Amino acid sequence: GAWVLHYGKRILETMFIHRFSNATMPITNLFKNCGYYWGFAGYIAYHINHPLYTTPGNIQVFSCLAGFLACELGNFSIHLLLRNLRPLGSKVRKIPFPSSNPFTQLFSLVSCPNYTYEIGAWLFFTLMTQCLPAGLFTAAGAYQMVLWALGKHRGYRREFNEYPRRKAIFPFIL
Repeated sequence: GAWVLHYGKRILETMFIHRFSNATMPITNLFKNCGYYWGFAGYIAYHINHPLYTTPGNIQVFSCLAGFLACELGNFSIHLLLRNLRPLGSKVRKIPFPSSNPFTQLFSLVSCPNYTYEIGAWLFFTLMTQCLPAGLFTAAGAYQMVLWALGKHRGYRREFNEYPRRKAIFPFIL
């Protein structure tokens, strides 16, 4: 259910929330992305649905599910804030700052809290399922998001002279 919720949210955000300034994915990436997502989905599903799989205890599952849902809400909150920075049909770029939504306060510490929340969600998913393939999926995704965050952070600092002092993705670390 958590897997479906995440990707359902992502599809709805792509359709109704995100405002792309230009084409963000060349067609050549389609095969790489489908292989990555479908391959890991099958790999994780095989292990989680295997007859010998042992579900972790209820406390672990439900506390990690709560963490997963909080991170998904945080990710959604960041995407809404970013959407509201760019007027419809515009390529205007502004410095993102926290709003009154408490989930956006992470903007005080990092440039790309959407990636921070996404990595957090998948870490909770990994702990919730106690599944090594989920951990590998999380590590691979985190690696890619760190690269994107570092690039966006550099871009913000280059573009805006008054850009606030923040880390790229992990508060106080990176």
